[in-house]
Amino acid sequence: DKSIFENSVYISDCKNISIGSHCHINENVFIQGGVIGNNVMIAPNVAILNNSHSYERTDIPMIEQGMINNSNPIIEDDVWIGRNVIILHGLIVGKGSIIAAGSVVTKNIPPYSIVGGIPAKFIKSRKG
Repeated sequence: DKSIFENSVYISDCKNISIGSHCHINENVFIQGGVIGNNVMIAPNVAILNNSHSYERTDIPMIEQGMINNSNPIIEDDVWIGRNVIILHGLIVGKGSIIAAGSVVTKNIPPYSIVGGIPAKFIKSRKG
């Protein structure tokens, strides 16, 4: 299917991942879980997360509060994820989008958007 996996790609739990065809996943990528579409490019040092620690209570340490439920991010077709990007759990990265290097994605990204920053913000549309 033309997919390429470079060295040191770490997949946390294969039960929580789906990867489409013709994807290029570069070195040192950490995938905790997710649904990755077709024709997706993932640059080095990207982290795709599907859960987080609970921190609501202040009367007990955070480490003892458990995890927030698993919620796989969805990365739709024809997406380019730049170097050192972090994508948080439960988000949708819309078809044809580009995420600039070093960004932290904390909200859904509409299709054909270019986003960047911490947190990632809309820069411009690839359409029209």
